[in-house]
Amino acid sequence: MDGPKTTPEDEKRQKLLREIGDRKLPYLTPKDVAFEQLSKAKYSKLHLRQASCVPKEIHQKVQRGLTALRDCKCFAQDLIQIRGKDVLTPVHRLLVGNPGHTYRYLDTRLFAVPWPTQQVEVKYSNEEIGKACQAIKDLNEYMQSETVKILFDRDVAVENDKGCVEKAMTSTLVEDSESVKGGHNQQSDVNTELKNRSSFNVALLNYMDPSRMKYLKEEPYFGMGKMAVSWHHDENLVEKSTIAVYSYSCDDLGPASDESNRNSFEGRDPTLWHVGLKIAWDIATPGLALPLYPGDCYFMLDDLNMTHQHCVLTGMQSRYSSTHRVAEVEFEWLRQFWFQGKRSAKLSDWWFGPMAILENSWKEMEQMTKLLLNEINKTQWSFEEKQQIIRCVLPLLEERQEMRKIWRIRCQSSLANDLPMDEQPACRPYWHSGDPGMPLPFDLEEIISLLRNQILPEVCWYFQRK
Repeated sequence: MDGPKTTPEDEKRQKLLREIGDRKLPYLTPKDVAFEQLSKAKYSKLHLRQASCVPKEIHQKVQRGLTALRDCKCFAQDLIQIRGKDVLTPVHRLLVGNPGHTYRYLDTRLFAVPWPTQQVEVKYSNEEIGKACQAIKDLNEYMQSETVKILFDRDVAVENDKGCVEKAMTSTLVEDSESVKGGHNQQSDVNTELKNRSSFNVALLNYMDPSRMKYLKEEPYFGMGKMAVSWHHDENLVEKSTIAVYSYSCDDLGPASDESNRNSFEGRDPTLWHVGLKIAWDIATPGLALPLYPGDCYFMLDDLNMTHQHCVLTGMQSRYSSTHRVAEVEFEWLRQFWFQGKRSAKLSDWWFGPMAILENSWKEMEQMTKLLLNEINKTQWSFEEKQQIIRCVLPLLEERQEMRKIWRIRCQSSLANDLPMDEQPACRPYWHSGDPGMPLPFDLEEIISLLRNQILPEVCWYFQRK
């Protein structure tokens, strides 16, 4: 069996490690004199909003909601793929968001538990889950409004630096632009773009208790300590959209976390959670390790997620985070949904309606595929026309067969079987050979083989015997 495929990211990682050798790259924390200068010069699109600047009612509702979701056992480890290998995440996750939205990362798609909306009726498994989802929605709206303000203020600062003082002074905020009557308002266009880049449609919630983890990876480049999440770019987001994160580490550390002790550590304080940042594949610029106190928020603006990588470094406390994103809408939903087992049912039954519709559409696709294959054998088509049909349909069938094999293997892996019963993947759609309700077999290998050999009479015979 072939080993895991090497990706361009793997090659860059190995090259970077070879260049570093046995040494560790430098990084700075806020206690370092050069931290602020480096932040402005190389990490200007990272913005921190300290907990004291966030409204108290937001803290109260969100922290109560996150705790309720944990108490209701709503968080779960994700079965992801890294370099072709199934891996369970050390972090427990839950996606909440606009009805019908999903977020895909590392070959696993999460389906958002809908937060309450006026347009869609959502039935939650219990009242506490509904309240928690409302709290996350309220946080989402707060994060969105703060992101627009931060981006606006940042753009004004850039214009001032260019000497465009007059333009900056005449610019208006999003809410003021609505009062402008008549004519084309350039600032309105700017504000619309800012809102589009911060119209968060999902919030990926994370929970981790480091004391329960038997093993955590060490950060490999800077020696920053143990990581909850390795270096990465966030995937499948609208280009240049902001990522906004609310962090809540919930247990008291006692004297070890006192201000008087923090400067005694060389490098970052290992008792505190940090977000680490570095310029992607760069060894010349020092990295950053930014400590996160309960209720702190940080914003990765514009293209920071593309030009830089970030990681999450563990502290001693258990920690929640709510990461707000503008996720892209994509395909490949049906098998991904059942790969989550019955996780969705623990919170709400909302997704089962759309999935039933999607499964009916998928069955129609199977029927249409059979009809297309039957067309090959009709006498009205010339030999060349039949060959053209085969050339069109064969790659699609080969891809379909390969994906079915991949998902069967993933659903039957030892890691999948070790999950709690209600989280174990279900290989669905799946049916046994000879199922009268299905127009095509699950295993398409025989059909593919006939098409590859272009043995048209045998193709006809195959369907006649069915």
